[in-house]
Amino acid sequence: MDGAKILIVEDDKNISTIVKMYLEKEGYSVSSAYDGESGIRQFEREGCDLAVLDIMLPKMSGYEVCRRIREKGGVPVIMLTARGDTADKVAGLEIGADDYIVKPFEMKELLARIKAVLRRSSPQEAKPHSMVFGDMKIDLASYTVSIGKLSMELPPKEMELLSFLAGNKNTVFTREQLLEKVWGYNYFGDSRTVDVHIKRLREKLPQDSSHWQLKTVWGVGYKFEVK
Repeated sequence: MDGAKILIVEDDKNISTIVKMYLEKEGYSVSSAYDGESGIRQFEREGCDLAVLDIMLPKMSGYEVCRRIREKGGVPVIMLTARGDTADKVAGLEIGADDYIVKPFEMKELLARIKAVLRRSSPQEAKPHSMVFGDMKIDLASYTVSIGKLSMELPPKEMELLSFLAGNKNTVFTREQLLEKVWGYNYFGDSRTVDVHIKRLREKLPQDSSHWQLKTVWGVGYKFEVK
């Protein structure tokens, strides 16, 4: 997405300045905040197309900032963490982050992740068609899922995972295959990323449909089973 607006919330001003300069050189519009509360105010005042959030922030954690942004809509979020602990990564994904990157990082890696997340979340990339499975309608144009009278917007990555599985109904995919197909060849995550997103989909979607089921195939992976 050329000219996309990116919000950086990072309390280390040296890191923030370097990232801002690099991204502006790539043609992005960048705004910065140095603590969680300022980040929320900046987001509410000007909005953004993508937010890059440090986890350890003054006044309000990156987790809480991510949660607040998610409450406002489907703006994609990349989390920055000083540690590579799986717990940090999973926690970020569970509250709605689309990706994470561990400090220290190369600017080229951050740029690649930003481009990938923006590409996947861009409305221009959404295919203008829908899929229907009994009581469920998956609308790829609006990134919404309707089940009976219930309609919901899903974050980009959850929508892409669901639509990929539904578009290949009754086919089992391993976690590694889903990382490759949905996150892309350049994704640096681990297989628990898939588990977290499946868990979030199950929490949002009714699991008692007589037409379909988001099913775990133990020892293999996942499939969207049409009954």
